[in-house]
Amino acid sequence: MRLPIRTRLTLLFGVLVFLVLVGAGFLINVRFNQDLRRTVDQGLTSRAQALFAGIDENEIQFPDESNLIDPDESFAQVLGPAGQLLETSSPSLKQPLLPVTVAARLTRSTYFDLKVKTTDESFDARILAVPSHGAIVVVGASLEQQQDAAERLLVALLVGGASALVVTTLIGWAVAGTALRPVERMRVEAAGITADEPGRRLQVPATGDELARLGETLNDMLARLEQAIERERRFVDDASHELRTPLGVLRTELELALRKARTAEELEAALRSAAEESDRLNSLAEDLLVLARSDRGRLPVHREDTDVVDLARTVAERFRVAADARGVGVTVDGPQPIRADVDPARVAQALGNMIDNALHHAPRDGSVGVRVTSRDSKLQLEVTDNGPGFPEAFLERAFEPFTRADADRGRKGGGGGAGLGLAIVKAVAESHGGVARVSNSEAGGAVVAIEFPLAAPDD
Repeated sequence: MRLPIRTRLTLLFGVLVFLVLVGAGFLINVRFNQDLRRTVDQGLTSRAQALFAGIDENEIQFPDESNLIDPDESFAQVLGPAGQLLETSSPSLKQPLLPVTVAARLTRSTYFDLKVKTTDESFDARILAVPSHGAIVVVGASLEQQQDAAERLLVALLVGGASALVVTTLIGWAVAGTALRPVERMRVEAAGITADEPGRRLQVPATGDELARLGETLNDMLARLEQAIERERRFVDDASHELRTPLGVLRTELELALRKARTAEELEAALRSAAEESDRLNSLAEDLLVLARSDRGRLPVHREDTDVVDLARTVAERFRVAADARGVGVTVDGPQPIRADVDPARVAQALGNMIDNALHHAPRDGSVGVRVTSRDSKLQLEVTDNGPGFPEAFLERAFEPFTRADADRGRKGGGGGAGLGLAIVKAVAESHGGVARVSNSEAGGAVVAIEFPLAAPDD
Protein backbone atom coordinates (compact mmCIF):
# COMPACT_ATOMS: atom_id res chain seq x y z
CA MET A 1 0.00 0.00 0.00
CA ARG A 2 1.48 3.32 -1.08
CA LEU A 3 1.46 6.15 1.41
CA PRO A 4 -0.23 9.46 0.56
CA ILE A 5 1.99 12.17 -0.92
CA ARG A 6 1.59 14.32 2.18
CA THR A 7 2.80 11.50 4.42
CA ARG A 8 5.72 10.71 2.11
CA LEU A 9 6.76 14.36 1.96
CA THR A 10 6.56 14.63 5.74
CA LEU A 11 8.61 11.47 6.23
CA LEU A 12 11.21 12.67 3.74
CA PHE A 13 11.35 16.05 5.45
CA GLY A 14 11.67 14.35 8.85
CA VAL A 15 14.50 12.12 7.64
CA LEU A 16 16.38 15.11 6.20
CA VAL A 17 15.93 17.08 9.44
CA PHE A 18 17.07 14.04 11.42
CA LEU A 19 20.24 13.75 9.34
CA VAL A 20 20.92 17.47 9.73
CA LEU A 21 20.40 17.30 13.50
CA VAL A 22 22.64 14.23 13.81
CA GLY A 23 25.36 15.92 11.76
CA ALA A 24 25.10 19.17 13.70
CA GLY A 25 25.04 17.33 17.04
CA PHE A 26 28.09 15.31 16.07
CA LEU A 27 30.04 18.44 15.11
CA ILE A 28 28.99 20.27 18.28
CA ASN A 29 29.95 17.30 20.44
CA VAL A 30 33.34 16.92 18.74
CA ARG A 31 34.07 20.64 18.99
CA PHE A 32 32.99 20.75 22.65
CA ASN A 33 35.27 17.82 23.57
CA GLN A 34 38.14 19.44 21.68
CA ASP A 35 37.63 22.67 23.60
CA LEU A 36 37.53 20.75 26.89
CA ARG A 37 40.71 18.91 25.98
CA ARG A 38 42.40 22.19 25.03
CA THR A 39 41.36 23.73 28.35
CA VAL A 40 42.76 20.77 30.29
CA ASP A 41 46.02 20.90 28.34
CA GLN A 42 46.40 24.60 29.04
CA GLY A 43 45.83 23.94 32.76
CA LEU A 44 48.42 21.16 32.76
CA THR A 45 50.96 23.46 31.08
CA SER A 46 50.32 26.13 33.71
CA ARG A 47 50.73 23.58 36.53
CA ALA A 48 53.98 22.31 35.00
CA GLN A 49 55.35 25.84 34.78
CA ALA A 50 54.32 26.50 38.38
CA LEU A 51 55.97 23.28 39.48
CA PHE A 52 59.24 24.13 37.69
CA ALA A 53 59.24 27.48 39.45
CA GLY A 54 59.33 25.66 42.83
CA ILE A 55 62.21 23.37 41.97
CA ASP A 56 65.75 24.68 42.80
CA GLU A 57 68.93 23.26 41.48
CA ASN A 58 69.97 21.39 44.64
CA GLU A 59 66.76 20.10 46.14
CA ILE A 60 63.50 18.92 44.56
CA GLN A 61 60.41 20.18 46.42
CA PHE A 62 56.81 20.93 45.42
CA PRO A 63 55.51 24.48 45.63
CA ASP A 64 52.74 25.41 48.01
CA GLU A 65 49.29 24.03 47.20
CA SER A 66 48.24 27.57 46.43
CA ASN A 67 50.45 27.39 43.36
CA LEU A 68 48.56 24.32 42.10
CA ILE A 69 45.30 24.93 40.31
CA ASP A 70 42.36 22.98 41.75
CA PRO A 71 44.45 20.76 44.05
CA ASP A 72 41.57 18.29 44.61
CA GLU A 73 41.44 17.42 40.88
CA SER A 74 45.13 17.79 39.99
CA PHE A 75 48.28 15.94 40.99
CA ALA A 76 51.99 15.92 40.21
CA GLN A 77 55.02 13.68 40.43
CA VAL A 78 58.72 13.98 39.84
CA LEU A 79 60.36 10.93 38.33
CA GLY A 80 63.98 10.07 37.95
CA PRO A 81 65.72 9.47 34.61
CA ALA A 82 64.93 5.78 34.83
CA GLY A 83 61.27 6.41 35.67
CA GLN A 84 61.58 5.87 39.46
CA LEU A 85 59.30 7.93 41.70
CA LEU A 86 61.17 10.75 43.44
CA GLU A 87 58.36 12.96 44.71
CA THR A 88 54.55 12.93 44.59
CA SER A 89 51.92 15.53 45.43
CA SER A 90 49.52 13.01 46.96
CA PRO A 91 50.28 10.23 49.44
CA SER A 92 47.68 8.09 47.64
CA LEU A 93 49.79 8.12 44.47
CA LYS A 94 52.49 5.64 45.46
CA GLN A 95 53.26 4.35 41.99
CA PRO A 96 54.86 6.27 39.12
CA LEU A 97 52.29 7.63 36.69
CA LEU A 98 54.42 6.64 33.70
CA PRO A 99 55.63 3.12 33.03
CA VAL A 100 59.40 2.74 33.26
CA THR A 101 59.71 1.83 29.56
CA VAL A 102 57.84 5.00 28.53
CA ALA A 103 59.77 7.26 30.92
CA ALA A 104 63.13 5.92 29.69
CA ARG A 105 62.31 6.90 26.07
CA LEU A 106 60.80 10.30 26.86
CA THR A 107 62.72 13.15 25.17
CA ARG A 108 60.13 15.96 24.96
CA SER A 109 56.94 17.21 26.55
CA THR A 110 54.17 14.67 25.87
CA TYR A 111 50.47 14.37 26.79
CA PHE A 112 48.97 11.02 27.82
CA ASP A 113 45.45 9.78 28.53
CA LEU A 114 45.42 7.00 31.09
CA LYS A 115 43.57 5.57 34.06
CA VAL A 116 45.13 6.61 37.36
CA LYS A 117 44.89 4.24 40.32
CA THR A 118 45.19 5.50 43.87
CA THR A 119 44.80 3.72 47.19
CA ASP A 120 41.17 4.89 47.24
CA GLU A 121 39.92 4.88 43.67
CA SER A 122 40.78 4.89 40.00
CA PHE A 123 39.76 7.55 37.46
CA ASP A 124 40.47 8.74 33.93
CA ALA A 125 43.12 11.42 33.77
CA ARG A 126 45.10 13.54 31.37
CA ILE A 127 48.80 13.98 32.20
CA LEU A 128 51.69 16.02 30.85
CA ALA A 129 55.23 14.64 31.18
CA VAL A 130 58.10 17.14 30.80
CA PRO A 131 61.75 15.91 30.95
CA SER A 132 64.16 18.54 32.38
CA HIS A 133 67.20 18.85 34.66
CA GLY A 134 67.76 15.08 34.56
CA ALA A 135 64.26 14.40 35.86
CA ILE A 136 60.74 14.04 34.53
CA VAL A 137 58.04 16.33 35.87
CA VAL A 138 54.56 14.80 35.53
CA VAL A 139 51.42 16.85 36.13
CA GLY A 140 47.90 15.50 35.67
CA ALA A 141 44.24 16.28 36.12
CA SER A 142 41.15 14.18 36.54
CA LEU A 143 38.76 14.16 33.57
CA GLU A 144 35.66 13.44 35.63
CA GLN A 145 34.30 16.98 35.41
CA GLN A 146 34.95 17.16 31.69
CA GLN A 147 33.25 13.78 31.20
CA ASP A 148 30.25 14.93 33.22
CA ALA A 149 30.05 18.10 31.10
CA ALA A 150 30.26 16.07 27.88
CA GLU A 151 27.52 13.73 29.10
CA ARG A 152 25.27 16.68 30.01
CA LEU A 153 25.85 18.14 26.56
CA LEU A 154 25.01 14.81 24.92
CA VAL A 155 21.77 14.56 26.90
CA ALA A 156 20.89 18.13 25.98
CA LEU A 157 21.58 17.40 22.30
CA LEU A 158 19.43 14.25 22.39
CA VAL A 159 16.52 15.93 24.14
CA GLY A 160 16.77 19.13 22.11
CA GLY A 161 17.29 17.25 18.88
CA ALA A 162 14.29 14.99 19.49
CA SER A 163 12.14 17.99 20.34
CA ALA A 164 13.36 19.87 17.27
CA LEU A 165 12.69 16.80 15.10
CA VAL A 166 9.11 16.51 16.37
CA VAL A 167 8.42 20.22 15.93
CA THR A 168 9.93 20.44 12.45
CA THR A 169 8.11 17.26 11.36
CA LEU A 170 4.80 18.74 12.49
CA ILE A 171 5.67 21.93 10.62
CA GLY A 172 6.52 19.85 7.54
CA TRP A 173 3.18 18.06 7.83
CA ALA A 174 1.35 21.38 7.96
CA VAL A 175 3.36 22.89 5.09
CA ALA A 176 2.81 19.80 2.91
CA GLY A 177 -0.91 19.93 3.63
CA THR A 178 -1.05 23.60 2.71
CA ALA A 179 0.93 23.04 -0.49
CA LEU A 180 -1.23 20.08 -1.56
CA ARG A 181 -4.56 21.67 -0.66
CA PRO A 182 -5.05 23.07 -4.20
CA VAL A 183 -4.39 19.59 -5.60
CA GLU A 184 -7.03 18.09 -3.32
CA ARG A 185 -9.45 20.85 -4.30
CA MET A 186 -8.86 20.14 -7.99
CA ARG A 187 -9.32 16.41 -7.32
CA VAL A 188 -12.69 17.03 -5.68
CA GLU A 189 -13.74 19.31 -8.53
CA ALA A 190 -12.58 16.77 -11.13
CA ALA A 191 -14.52 14.01 -9.36
CA GLY A 192 -17.67 16.12 -9.64
CA ILE A 193 -17.38 16.67 -13.40
CA THR A 194 -19.73 14.44 -15.38
CA ALA A 195 -20.92 14.16 -18.94
CA ASP A 196 -23.94 16.26 -17.95
CA GLU A 197 -21.59 19.22 -17.34
CA PRO A 198 -19.19 19.08 -20.30
CA GLY A 199 -18.32 22.78 -20.07
CA ARG A 200 -17.26 22.68 -16.42
CA ARG A 201 -13.59 23.35 -15.71
CA LEU A 202 -11.24 23.18 -12.73
CA GLN A 203 -10.48 26.26 -10.71
CA VAL A 204 -6.84 27.15 -11.43
CA PRO A 205 -4.93 28.88 -8.59
CA ALA A 206 -3.50 32.26 -9.59
CA THR A 207 0.00 31.34 -8.44
CA GLY A 208 1.73 30.77 -11.76
CA ASP A 209 3.54 27.73 -10.35
CA GLU A 210 3.51 24.02 -11.10
CA LEU A 211 0.04 23.56 -9.59
CA ALA A 212 -1.36 26.30 -11.82
CA ARG A 213 0.21 24.66 -14.87
CA LEU A 214 -1.24 21.31 -13.75
CA GLY A 215 -4.69 22.87 -13.54
CA GLU A 216 -4.33 24.44 -16.98
CA THR A 217 -3.18 21.11 -18.44
CA LEU A 218 -6.14 19.29 -16.88
CA ASN A 219 -8.52 21.92 -18.25
CA ASP A 220 -7.01 21.47 -21.71
CA MET A 221 -7.50 17.72 -21.34
CA LEU A 222 -11.12 18.26 -20.31
CA ALA A 223 -11.63 20.46 -23.37
CA ARG A 224 -10.22 17.71 -25.61
CA LEU A 225 -12.41 15.13 -23.90
CA GLU A 226 -15.42 17.39 -24.38
CA GLN A 227 -14.64 17.65 -28.08
CA ALA A 228 -14.19 13.88 -28.30
CA ILE A 229 -17.50 13.29 -26.52
CA GLU A 230 -19.21 15.78 -28.82
CA ARG A 231 -17.75 14.03 -31.87
CA GLU A 232 -18.87 10.70 -30.47
CA ARG A 233 -22.38 11.98 -29.88
CA ARG A 234 -22.52 13.49 -33.32
CA PHE A 235 -21.21 10.25 -34.77
CA VAL A 236 -23.91 8.25 -33.01
CA ASP A 237 -26.62 10.71 -34.01
CA ASP A 238 -25.52 10.70 -37.64
CA ALA A 239 -25.17 6.92 -37.67
CA SER A 240 -28.66 6.57 -36.22
CA HIS A 241 -30.00 8.94 -38.83
CA GLU A 242 -28.28 7.11 -41.66
CA LEU A 243 -29.49 3.73 -40.41
CA ARG A 244 -33.03 4.93 -39.93
CA THR A 245 -33.64 5.64 -43.62
CA PRO A 246 -32.70 2.24 -45.11
CA LEU A 247 -34.35 0.44 -42.19
CA GLY A 248 -37.55 2.39 -42.80
CA VAL A 249 -37.45 1.67 -46.52
CA LEU A 250 -36.72 -2.00 -45.85
CA ARG A 251 -39.62 -2.27 -43.43
CA THR A 252 -41.97 -0.55 -45.88
CA GLU A 253 -40.96 -2.81 -48.76
CA LEU A 254 -41.41 -5.92 -46.65
CA GLU A 255 -44.81 -4.76 -45.43
CA LEU A 256 -45.88 -4.10 -49.03
CA ALA A 257 -44.55 -7.49 -50.11
CA LEU A 258 -46.74 -9.18 -47.50
CA ARG A 259 -49.89 -7.73 -48.96
CA LYS A 260 -51.92 -10.39 -50.79
CA ALA A 261 -53.04 -8.04 -53.55
CA ARG A 262 -49.51 -7.72 -54.96
CA THR A 263 -48.67 -9.22 -58.32
CA ALA A 264 -45.60 -11.37 -58.86
CA GLU A 265 -43.84 -8.52 -60.61
CA GLU A 266 -44.64 -6.11 -57.78
CA LEU A 267 -43.50 -8.65 -55.22
CA GLU A 268 -40.23 -9.20 -57.05
CA ALA A 269 -39.65 -5.44 -57.30
CA ALA A 270 -40.31 -5.05 -53.56
CA LEU A 271 -37.90 -7.83 -52.71
CA ARG A 272 -35.24 -6.40 -55.00
CA SER A 273 -35.65 -3.01 -53.29
CA ALA A 274 -35.40 -4.71 -49.90
CA ALA A 275 -32.22 -6.50 -51.02
CA GLU A 276 -30.74 -3.19 -52.15
CA GLU A 277 -31.49 -1.60 -48.78
CA SER A 278 -29.97 -4.64 -47.06
CA ASP A 279 -26.82 -4.19 -49.12
CA ARG A 280 -26.77 -0.52 -48.20
CA LEU A 281 -27.15 -1.40 -44.51
CA ASN A 282 -24.35 -3.95 -44.76
CA SER A 283 -22.07 -1.45 -46.48
CA LEU A 284 -22.86 1.19 -43.89
CA ALA A 285 -22.17 -1.25 -41.02
CA GLU A 286 -18.82 -2.20 -42.55
CA ASP A 287 -17.89 1.46 -42.96
CA LEU A 288 -18.80 2.19 -39.35
CA LEU A 289 -16.70 -0.78 -38.23
CA VAL A 290 -13.70 0.53 -40.18
CA LEU A 291 -14.03 3.97 -38.60
CA ALA A 292 -14.48 2.53 -35.11
CA ARG A 293 -11.34 0.43 -35.48
CA SER A 294 -9.35 3.35 -36.85
CA ASP A 295 -10.38 5.57 -33.92
CA ARG A 296 -9.02 2.95 -31.53
CA GLY A 297 -5.84 2.49 -33.57
CA ARG A 298 -6.70 -1.13 -34.45
CA LEU A 299 -7.46 -0.91 -38.17
CA PRO A 300 -5.95 -4.20 -39.42
CA VAL A 301 -3.53 -3.96 -42.34
CA HIS A 302 -2.26 -7.04 -44.20
CA ARG A 303 0.58 -5.85 -46.40
CA GLU A 304 1.54 -7.49 -49.66
CA ASP A 305 3.87 -6.64 -52.50
CA THR A 306 1.31 -5.07 -54.85
CA ASP A 307 1.33 -3.51 -58.30
CA VAL A 308 -0.62 -0.38 -57.37
CA VAL A 309 -1.18 0.75 -60.98
CA ASP A 310 -2.76 -2.59 -61.83
CA LEU A 311 -4.82 -2.37 -58.64
CA ALA A 312 -6.04 1.12 -59.63
CA ARG A 313 -7.11 -0.15 -63.07
CA THR A 314 -9.01 -3.01 -61.48
CA VAL A 315 -10.83 -0.69 -59.07
CA ALA A 316 -11.67 1.80 -61.84
CA GLU A 317 -13.13 -1.03 -63.93
CA ARG A 318 -15.61 -1.79 -61.16
CA PHE A 319 -17.14 1.66 -61.68
CA ARG A 320 -17.29 1.35 -65.48
CA VAL A 321 -21.03 0.61 -65.59
CA ALA A 322 -21.90 3.40 -63.10
CA ALA A 323 -19.66 5.84 -64.97
CA ASP A 324 -21.22 4.94 -68.32
CA ALA A 325 -24.69 5.43 -66.83
CA ARG A 326 -23.72 8.96 -65.85
CA GLY A 327 -21.89 9.60 -69.10
CA VAL A 328 -18.61 10.10 -67.21
CA GLY A 329 -15.29 8.83 -68.50
CA VAL A 330 -12.81 7.27 -66.04
CA THR A 331 -9.11 7.13 -66.92
CA VAL A 332 -6.14 5.68 -65.07
CA ASP A 333 -2.71 7.23 -65.54
CA GLY A 334 0.48 5.76 -64.18
CA PRO A 335 3.70 4.03 -65.22
CA GLN A 336 3.60 0.28 -65.27
CA PRO A 337 4.33 -1.12 -62.80
CA ILE A 338 4.63 0.70 -59.41
CA ARG A 339 5.07 -1.84 -56.65
CA ALA A 340 4.48 -1.07 -52.98
CA ASP A 341 4.14 -2.97 -49.73
CA VAL A 342 0.47 -2.22 -48.96
CA ASP A 343 -2.80 -3.88 -48.02
CA PRO A 344 -4.45 -4.24 -51.46
CA ALA A 345 -7.96 -4.65 -50.01
CA ARG A 346 -7.70 -1.48 -47.89
CA VAL A 347 -6.13 0.55 -50.70
CA ALA A 348 -8.82 -0.67 -53.10
CA GLN A 349 -11.47 0.35 -50.54
CA ALA A 350 -10.01 3.85 -50.21
CA LEU A 351 -9.51 4.27 -53.94
CA GLY A 352 -13.08 3.07 -54.59
CA ASN A 353 -14.45 5.68 -52.20
CA MET A 354 -12.37 8.37 -53.93
CA ILE A 355 -13.65 7.37 -57.39
CA ASP A 356 -17.25 7.09 -56.16
CA ASN A 357 -16.99 10.57 -54.62
CA ALA A 358 -15.63 11.97 -57.91
CA LEU A 359 -18.35 10.29 -59.99
CA HIS A 360 -21.08 11.92 -57.92
CA HIS A 361 -19.52 15.37 -58.50
CA ALA A 362 -18.50 15.10 -62.11
CA PRO A 363 -21.06 16.60 -64.50
CA ARG A 364 -22.70 14.47 -67.17
CA ASP A 365 -20.26 13.88 -70.01
CA GLY A 366 -17.54 14.89 -67.57
CA SER A 367 -14.38 13.02 -66.61
CA VAL A 368 -12.70 11.42 -63.61
CA GLY A 369 -8.96 10.89 -63.58
CA VAL A 370 -6.97 8.46 -61.46
CA ARG A 371 -3.23 9.06 -61.32
CA VAL A 372 -0.66 6.84 -59.59
CA THR A 373 2.84 8.25 -59.03
CA SER A 374 5.92 7.43 -56.99
CA ARG A 375 8.39 10.05 -55.84
CA ASP A 376 10.99 10.24 -53.05
CA SER A 377 10.09 6.70 -51.89
CA LYS A 378 6.45 7.71 -51.51
CA LEU A 379 3.39 6.45 -53.31
CA GLN A 380 0.59 8.86 -54.25
CA LEU A 381 -2.88 8.03 -55.54
CA GLU A 382 -4.81 11.04 -56.78
CA VAL A 383 -8.40 11.21 -58.05
CA THR A 384 -9.67 14.34 -59.80
CA ASP A 385 -12.94 15.38 -61.39
CA ASN A 386 -14.05 18.39 -63.46
CA GLY A 387 -17.05 19.20 -61.28
CA PRO A 388 -17.65 22.37 -59.21
CA GLY A 389 -15.08 21.42 -56.58
CA PHE A 390 -15.35 21.54 -52.80
CA PRO A 391 -16.75 24.55 -50.94
CA GLU A 392 -13.98 26.29 -48.99
CA ALA A 393 -15.72 25.71 -45.66
CA PHE A 394 -15.87 21.98 -46.37
CA LEU A 395 -12.11 21.53 -46.93
CA GLU A 396 -11.29 21.81 -43.20
CA ARG A 397 -13.75 19.09 -42.17
CA ALA A 398 -13.79 16.94 -45.29
CA PHE A 399 -12.51 13.84 -43.45
CA GLU A 400 -14.98 14.00 -40.55
CA PRO A 401 -17.54 11.16 -40.57
CA PHE A 402 -21.01 11.99 -41.94
CA THR A 403 -19.74 15.23 -43.46
CA ARG A 404 -20.91 16.28 -46.92
CA ALA A 405 -20.04 19.31 -48.98
CA ASP A 406 -23.72 20.21 -49.33
CA ALA A 407 -27.12 18.72 -48.70
CA ASP A 408 -27.13 16.95 -52.08
CA ARG A 409 -23.53 15.72 -51.95
CA GLY A 410 -23.30 12.04 -52.68
CA ARG A 411 -27.05 11.72 -53.17
CA LYS A 412 -27.51 12.57 -56.84
CA GLY A 413 -29.61 10.15 -58.70
CA GLY A 414 -30.77 8.52 -55.47
CA GLY A 415 -27.45 6.83 -55.01
CA GLY A 416 -26.87 8.64 -51.73
CA GLY A 417 -23.94 8.11 -49.45
CA ALA A 418 -23.61 8.40 -45.69
CA GLY A 419 -20.70 10.81 -45.78
CA LEU A 420 -18.24 8.16 -44.60
CA GLY A 421 -16.22 7.71 -47.78
CA LEU A 422 -13.54 10.35 -47.19
CA ALA A 423 -13.30 9.45 -43.49
CA ILE A 424 -12.45 5.89 -44.52
CA VAL A 425 -9.94 7.20 -47.07
CA LYS A 426 -8.14 9.02 -44.28
CA ALA A 427 -8.25 5.97 -41.98
CA VAL A 428 -6.71 3.74 -44.67
CA ALA A 429 -3.98 6.29 -45.42
CA GLU A 430 -3.05 6.67 -41.75
CA SER A 431 -3.07 2.91 -41.21
CA HIS A 432 -0.30 2.75 -43.85
CA GLY A 433 1.67 5.54 -42.18
CA GLY A 434 0.52 8.11 -44.71
CA VAL A 435 -1.77 11.10 -45.08
CA ALA A 436 -4.89 12.09 -47.00
CA ARG A 437 -5.54 15.49 -48.59
CA VAL A 438 -8.39 17.27 -50.32
CA SER A 439 -8.18 20.43 -52.43
CA ASN A 440 -9.60 22.18 -55.47
CA SER A 441 -7.80 22.16 -58.79
CA GLU A 442 -6.85 25.50 -60.33
CA ALA A 443 -8.53 24.32 -63.53
CA GLY A 444 -11.71 23.50 -61.58
CA GLY A 445 -12.89 20.35 -59.91
CA ALA A 446 -12.04 18.49 -56.72
CA VAL A 447 -8.79 16.66 -55.92
CA VAL A 448 -8.57 13.86 -53.35
CA ALA A 449 -5.18 12.22 -52.76
CA ILE A 450 -3.55 9.75 -50.41
CA GLU A 451 0.19 9.36 -49.93
CA PHE A 452 2.22 6.83 -47.95
CA PRO A 453 5.64 5.14 -48.06
CA LEU A 454 6.35 2.60 -50.77
CA ALA A 455 7.80 0.26 -48.14
CA ALA A 456 6.28 -0.65 -44.79
CA PRO A 457 7.76 1.39 -41.90
CA ASP A 458 9.94 -0.49 -39.42
CA ASP A 459 8.16 -1.52 -36.22
